Amino acid sequence: MPKEYRTIQEVAGPLMLVHGVENVSYNELAEIELASGEKRRCKVLEIDGGNALVQLFESATGINLSNSKVRFLGRSMELGVSEDMLSRVFDGLGRPIDNGPEILPDKRMDINGLPMNPAARNYPQEFIQTGVSAIDGLNTLVRGQKLPIFSASGLPHANLAAQIARQAKVRGTKEPFAVVFAAMGITFEEANFFTESFRETGAIDRTVMFINLANDPAVERIATPRMALTAAEYLAFEKDMHVLVILTDITNYADSLREVSAARKEVPGRRGYPGYMYTDLASLYERAGRQKDKAGSITMIPILTMPEDDKTHPIPDLTGYITEGQIILSRELFRQGVTPPINVLPSLSRLKDKGIGKGKTREDHANTMNQLFAAYARGKEAKELMVVLGEAALTDIDKLYAQFSDAFENEYVSQGYLANRDIEETLDLGWKLLSILPRTELKRIKEEFLDKYYGK
Repeated sequence: MPKEYRTIQEVAGPLMLVHGVENVSYNELAEIELASGEKRRCKVLEIDGGNALVQLFESATGINLSNSKVRFLGRSMELGVSEDMLSRVFDGLGRPIDNGPEILPDKRMDINGLPMNPAARNYPQEFIQTGVSAIDGLNTLVRGQKLPIFSASGLPHANLAAQIARQAKVRGTKEPFAVVFAAMGITFEEANFFTESFRETGAIDRTVMFINLANDPAVERIATPRMALTAAEYLAFEKDMHVLVILTDITNYADSLREVSAARKEVPGRRGYPGYMYTDLASLYERAGRQKDKAGSITMIPILTMPEDDKTHPIPDLTGYITEGQIILSRELFRQGVTPPINVLPSLSRLKDKGIGKGKTREDHANTMNQLFAAYARGKEAKELMVVLGEAALTDIDKLYAQFSDAFENEYVSQGYLANRDIEETLDLGWKLLSILPRTELKRIKEEFLDKYYGK
């Protein structure tokens, strides 16, 4: 039986100080029992001799220092995992919130996980089809990759996240594919949008959802992505599934880190975020990947809203260092009605070359991708010149590039949130747009591919 302590000295916000404790360790779970018999959960944040600083998962209201008891449970936070988690919805602490039965766990796993040994990693190389042309064709997602989406407030990242979660699949294999979706600090409406969207399309059957609402405690928000990744690790490395983990919104998560850090009176780093935020984010992102001798994999799409649309802000900045690229959403394209408003020029997938080509997508993929980037960049320049100098100042070929640029945004990037394009459709559409330009301009494509696809 865990020993009980009645030595609570003070309660400050979500923090509580307990004196005279023995054999208590960092991150250990505890429960506090109020005089009424009500129990609340908390965890150890800091140990100093016989003093333990404990953080509450629920509110501190009604805690009476003299007649409340604290019990330390001797284990860190765990999640009971089983294949029955698929098609279920949980809160940020892993409790079912879909009126379904409790999960009978196959095993219990520590939510903090273990970092993957770099030497035990396999290189990401299989193509994952999301059905979104701007990603599949130009910034390809590869199995085992971490590819964040940088959005901004008011942009439709939720729609894009739901679309990818519904449509994503590894092609050409019958291997089981699952989605683990974790939402942090979202509103009730957003939570409802995600669950309904997955239910309508039947995608819920292969999805595990963790939802932490904006009015839930900050400390629960810090646990949410770890719960999701623990479920993903179980499905990937013990049940041999390909798992796509979507985490939204990392900015809310980082704000909770800052809130907890401020409550502990830690010395703040950049913009008030704790100095260990890089390490903390890495401890989440680095749980994705492929392991040698394991059939399953974890691919991750973290989504974050850049405060003030600033990609040098600490959250997108640090995320960019740890992950392999970024998909950037553009306010300008959103205003023009392009959906999804993906700005392909600053977007990047560092592993795209590994997942495309013959046997993976199609032999012409790499050439057409480079040509589309180059032509779009030149078309954007032509359009900027047109704004300053007027259309008359453009050469005929520049006018064609400007026309290509418009067609590219309206037909290739913009596809709505319900269109699921397979990679052949995306590549054929690329060729259709490139045929706006004369064949002599397509200098990045091999002659054999031009003969086979140009103008067809």
